[in-house]
Amino acid sequence: MKIIVAPDSYKECLSAPDVAAIIQAEILSLYPDAEVVCCPMSDGGEGFAEIMIRALGGEIRQVPVTGPVGEPALASYGRVGDTAVMEAASACGLQLVPRTRRNPLTATSRGLGELILAAYGHGCTRMLVGVGGTATCDGGAGMMAVPGIRDICGKVSVEVLCDVTNPFLGPAGAARVYGPQKGATPQMMDVLEDRMRSIARTILEETGFDVSAVAGAGAGGGIGGALMAYFGAQYRSGADALMDRVRFEALCCDADVIITGEGRSDSQTLSGKVPFRVLRRSGDVPVILLSGAITHREALLSAGFRALIPVTPASEPLEIALHPAVAERNIRKAVKKVILHRLASGGCQSEYPPSPEDGRRETGTGCCCDFQNK
Repeated sequence: MKIIVAPDSYKECLSAPDVAAIIQAEILSLYPDAEVVCCPMSDGGEGFAEIMIRALGGEIRQVPVTGPVGEPALASYGRVGDTAVMEAASACGLQLVPRTRRNPLTATSRGLGELILAAYGHGCTRMLVGVGGTATCDGGAGMMAVPGIRDICGKVSVEVLCDVTNPFLGPAGAARVYGPQKGATPQMMDVLEDRMRSIARTILEETGFDVSAVAGAGAGGGIGGALMAYFGAQYRSGADALMDRVRFEALCCDADVIITGEGRSDSQTLSGKVPFRVLRRSGDVPVILLSGAITHREALLSAGFRALIPVTPASEPLEIALHPAVAERNIRKAVKKVILHRLASGGCQSEYPPSPEDGRRETGTGCCCDFQNK
């Protein structure tokens, strides 16, 4: 039995390599002869640079920068020849800000500009920048305010790596969609949107590039749009870039099952997040979704996931579930109680038990593993 383990991180809890290692260890504890291949994934958010550098080979460098709340932070990037691989989350990520201090009206992307400038100073002229997982919604203004950053525009090649296609402005834009998870209250939303609109006008005046409705320009709180406008950056799926590098299809061609997942899976997963990218590139190999929490089950099953495994018990408070040791315990229980039981007993059936969300039993959806871990 060959199993590919290709999860994203469980944000603010466990890194993708950690999640993959936990799943692998639990499988091997029950099936020592199984071939379990760890292939941790990232969409350009927290952990992206480390995972990509593992695939590319190279070195990690650390740089002191200004953190998202203005305090000193230590960011890092990977270097391979003249190429720098970095993530905005390392310099201005949500994980750098305590929950009680999260405020996208004041959080700055300045640290990313300092990181880019440092990489250029170290001889890097090609930048692969993952822009997921930021605490900011400043349209890249903080990044572009770093002294000297504008001097290197046109001297470096930049690729924006992320798996969201949200525009800079509007109902699906950076402020409206991602502001709340960065700490924005309902009262802040109009203020954030107005500020993003003002920044878009400034960008247009300075570069001639209208970021307002460009797909991906809203990534990273508008950092994606700023990089496109000022650096001429190209936009690409971070997960696809990583899967290309590890030759994902070749890795999976003789696999029996693929296990992927993330901290929370819902309808937004289908907009291009890591599990959906894995599903799209899995060929005919069944894909099991094992995530901290799962909602919008029917949409996920209809997309093609063979089984849906929510890791966290419904009664467990989020602040407890996010503790790494608790998350590890829950993942191990989920693997042990469901995935391997079903694999060993001949795979998924056509019927699954009711979920706590809908309180009903459905048949014919192709999944018997949609359960609530207890």
